[in-house]
Formats: sequence, C-alpha cells, structure tokens
Amino acid sequence: MTSPSPAKPIRPGRLWTTRSRSSMFSSSAPLAEASVAKDLEEESDKDPENPMEEDDISHDESDSDLETLHQTTSGPSLGRSMVGSYRRPSFTIAGSRATIATGLQGSMRAPSKNDRREARREERSLLRDNNIIPPKHPRKGEGSQTIGRRASRLLSVPGILDEGKKVKRPDQVDETAAGDSTSPRETSPLLGDPELPYGGQDTHANLDIKWEEAVLEGKIQTTWQREAKVLGRYSGPLVLTFMLQYSLTVASIFTVGHIGKVELGAVSLASMTANITGYAIYQGLATSLDTLCAQAYGSGRKKLVGLQTQRMVYFLWTITIPIGIIWLCADKILMKVVPEKDVAILAGRYLKIVLIGAPGYATFESAKRYLQAQGLFSASLYVLLICAPLNALMNWLFVWQFNWGFNGAPIAVAITDNLLPILLILYIRFVAGGNCWPGLTRRALHNWLPMIRLALPGLVMVEAECLAFEILTLAASYFGTSHLAAQSVLATITSFTFQIPFPISIAASTRIANLIGATLADAAKISARVAGFAAIAVGVFNVVLLSSLRNHIPQLFTSDPDVIELVAKILPLCAAFQLFDALAACCNGILRGLGRQEVGGYVQLFCYYVVAMPISMGTAFGLGWQLYGLWAGVAIALGLVGVIEGVFLSRVNWERSVEDARSRNERS
Repeated sequence: MTSPSPAKPIRPGRLWTTRSRSSMFSSSAPLAEASVAKDLEEESDKDPENPMEEDDISHDESDSDLETLHQTTSGPSLGRSMVGSYRRPSFTIAGSRATIATGLQGSMRAPSKNDRREARREERSLLRDNNIIPPKHPRKGEGSQTIGRRASRLLSVPGILDEGKKVKRPDQVDETAAGDSTSPRETSPLLGDPELPYGGQDTHANLDIKWEEAVLEGKIQTTWQREAKVLGRYSGPLVLTFMLQYSLTVASIFTVGHIGKVELGAVSLASMTANITGYAIYQGLATSLDTLCAQAYGSGRKKLVGLQTQRMVYFLWTITIPIGIIWLCADKILMKVVPEKDVAILAGRYLKIVLIGAPGYATFESAKRYLQAQGLFSASLYVLLICAPLNALMNWLFVWQFNWGFNGAPIAVAITDNLLPILLILYIRFVAGGNCWPGLTRRALHNWLPMIRLALPGLVMVEAECLAFEILTLAASYFGTSHLAAQSVLATITSFTFQIPFPISIAASTRIANLIGATLADAAKISARVAGFAAIAVGVFNVVLLSSLRNHIPQLFTSDPDVIELVAKILPLCAAFQLFDALAACCNGILRGLGRQEVGGYVQLFCYYVVAMPISMGTAFGLGWQLYGLWAGVAIALGLVGVIEGVFLSRVNWERSVEDARSRNERS
C-alpha cells in the first residue's frame, strides 16, 4: 500500500471538515447552501447598498489561520456538539444506540477561538512528545550551565554584567557559543532558548513548519498512555453531561415508582407515547439546524444563524398543534391499544400535563443548535447543572411533600422543559451567543422548504432509533401491570449504564477522526485499540455492578414485591449483554471516526428489526418467556452488532481511510 500523498497534511485537532464524514452529510450541503444563498439574496434586496452589517462577518483570527482552518473544527468540539444533540431518552427505552449522531453536521461551522487554541495545544503536545520541539520546561539534569544561568540571574547586581552577558558589538562573535550545548546547531531551531517554554519554539509559524515536516517524515507517533489520557480528558465531561441529562428521567421513575406499580406502568406507557409522537419528532426535525446554522455561521453571516433558529422554533411550534391533539386524546387512543385501562387513563393524564412543556422543549432543541453553530458547547452543561438537581427536588416536593401524587411527576417535567430554554436564553443574553441574534423578524415565517427537506432524513433516523425499543414497552403491557412496571425499571437501568460507554464512543470517534484527518493512520489504530479496551473495562464494570446488586437495585425504583422479583430475575440477562452493549457503542464510535457510520446504521437497523424483534416476539409470546423473551432478543441483537462491526473494523484499511478523508477534504 503506497503511503498517502503528504501534500497539505491536515493537523490533528482541527481536521474534521465538512465532507470528512459520510456522503449523507455532503448530500445535504447543497440544500443548506441554497437556503443560505436565498436568505442573503433577500437581505440584499432589502438593502442593496449594505446587504449585511460588516460586524456580522467574523474575523477572529489572522488570514493565514483562517485559510488553514476555514472549514475545520477541533476534536473536543465535535464531542461537545454531539452532547448537545443527543436525544433525550424516554423513560422506557433501552438507551439510544444509534450510530447516526445528529450533531455531526455541526462540524460544518467555522472554527471558534477555543477550537484554534485546542488545535494548537494538541499540535504542540504531539511535537513535544515526539522530541521534535523541546519540553515546556527544561528537564532536570539537562546540565549545570542552565542551573548556573538561573543562579547568576538571581544573584546578579543591577549594573554589573557577568561574563556571559557582556555587551557585544554587532560585528563581534561570542567565542563561547561554539562550546555551548544550547547554542544553535545545524539541526537545532533558530532562536531556540532553553530558558523559555518549549525552547521558545511554540510560535504559530514555527509550529506550522515543524508539523508539516514531521508528518512528511513520519515522525508523529503516539502511545497507549497518551491515547488513554486523551480519551479520558475528552470523555470525562461528556459522561457528566449525559448522566445529568438522563437524571431528568430517573428522577420521575424514582418518585412515581414508589407510589404503585400501576403508576410506574403508566409512566412507562406515557413516556413511550411522548417519545415517539413528540420528543423524537422535535429532535429529528431540529437536526436540520446542524447544517443550516453551521453553513450560515461558516459563511460569516452571523445573523443568519439566528434567523434559521427562529424559523425552526416557529416550525416546531406549528408541529406542536397536531402533537398536542394526539396527547390530549391519548387516553382514548391507548385504551384501544393496551389491555390495562387504568394504566391507559393515567398515561393519558400524564401526557395532558406534559404538553404544557412541549413548546419549551422544542425551543430548547433549537437554541442548543444555535449555540453549537457558534462553538458554544458548554451552555447546555451549565443549564443541566442547574435543572437536573432542581428537577429531582421538584419531583420529590410535588409527589410526596405537596401530596400531588402521580400528577406531581409530569408537572415537574413540564416545568423543567420550560426552564431549560429560559436558562439557555439568559445565557445567550448575558454570557455569549447574542451577536448572532437578528431580533424577531417576519423573514422567519417563510423559506421553510429547504429546512423541512433537510429535517426529514433526521426525523426518519431518530424515529427508527427509538421505535424498536418502544415496541418492547407496548408488548410488555400485554403481560400485565407488573411486567409493564418491571419493563420500565429494566429499561431505565440499562439506559443509565449506557450513559458511560456512549460518551466514551463519542470521544473515541473525535480522536480517531482527528488522527485520520492528519494522515496518522498508525496513531488512529492505537487510539481505536485503547477505546476498545476502555469499552471492555466499562462493560465488565457494568456486568459486575448489575449482577452483584440485582436484588438491591430494583428497590430503588419500587416497593412492590412482584415488580422487584421480576426485575431481579431478568437483571442478570441485562447484565450479560452490558459487555456487548459497550463494545457495540465503541465500534460505532470508531466507524464515525472513520467516516463510515452508515455501516453501523445499516447493521443496527438489520439487527434490531430483522433479528431482535422477531426473536423477542417469538420467545415472549410464542414460547411464553414473556419479559425474559423480550430482552433475550435485545441481547442477541447487541451481541450480533458487536460481532459484525468488530469483524468489519478488523478488515478496515486504515491507510485507505486516510486517503479517502484527504480526497474529501480537497474536494470541499
């Protein structure tokens, strides 16, 4: 295999370009470009002499850096963007395991200052670890002369120069320089000074030269230790964010579950309905902003980012009308579908109350992407740090202290759904992101067609992700209230454990994409192996945790002895597939890093719908295994996903992936 052409190597940490992913994203780019062009044309028609304010165009960096980074992002930013776009799971699904992460299109945005700083830091770190530039600080024992210089500087008296600092004329040569181990040599950099960090070699210009030379000569290598450190640094904040996000779900399960198994089953059924008919629709449609806002921001027309966001908010509010009609009639609809009438009535009541928060949730989904397009990924975490504890407190207060009972849980959810966008808007107003807001405008009421065309594929994928696991909840209702309540507890537990390997897979995809884009195939393979071992470690931890505590964990969710017994009986099966679950998540992350996530998408759709559903239904109803049979199909499907994707990755030509990434980048 011939080595890839070294021309214009892409630097790690800033190499994820608009077309370094699956062709599905590039295919959507013309629609986004046409939409942005039409908005610009309308703006030009409105004011021909001044189509856009000058300060709308960002000039945050020097021209040379913009030329290098115009369509790139840093690795960590990709991870953070995926956090913001991760869909909120329902109370009953077994976790989002899809390879299509809706935030990937956000990479089409222009790089932020944080992106550039992170890129420089990664470059400097790799160059330092490969001994291409000196360490940040002189190492101990490098020579007594360095220590002597420090001592002489500390002990020197102003006005008296030591011998090493005599004033020389321009034409005078320092005769001691020839024997100085720190003086320039043929292979040493000019202007190097061991007294300065990195020997004074960490200037932008010098790093550019050093990096290109090192990539050309194949000197950039990585180690297991380094990749483990990077993986931990990337995934740590993501795990925290995902845990906080899912705690919004767990809080309601904890509080309602101890009321009774009928109430617990109703929460399960209501959240399944809300997820399929509401939340998944909001999240799927909002994915078009990942492309539209990114294109607008990348073009330098910042106000168009706010225009696209405002347009999406109005569109989602319009969609809320049919969603609201379904939720208001949910009790009547569910009574015709599920055999437990009491459960259906309570579920309908839950949906009527939660409907109050639907417009706020739709606004939050849009506002997240408005900030992501600008490279502001921490805002969602800050909001969750406030809302997650407050949501848990409200559940406890409303359900138990105010004696509102079952109604207290959906009230807490509705308040939280409205509080999320309010806090995010306050962040935009007083912290960052407000410079892209154009104010309320009638232009947001038209030119919806490109947005809808971009949104439909995302809607289909998100619905396909959750529907397979929501079907299990509907099936569990036919076995009785206890089984439906147990299904809710089991799905919540497995979803919670999934919040660890999935963020790790995001971090792995980020790092691998960086290294692939930098034409560092060997380093990418090492990073993938490290991610694989991390997934195994997390999977084993989850297996041990669920197995050893199978009789205690159910008591956290419910006090009903029948439900506790059912959960304890099936939890070992759920524990058994935790290893497969973690490995499948890791393989999906590696595939995303390689730009081959469509492989994972096809594999999962096949395994879930062709394998898992028939096995689950056949064993649950045909063989009479009931709830155990439902989860048996899921376990087999996840194991099959891990095996198929693992075999595919073992045969991947990493050098070819590097060439493909570079060719896509050059075409962009």
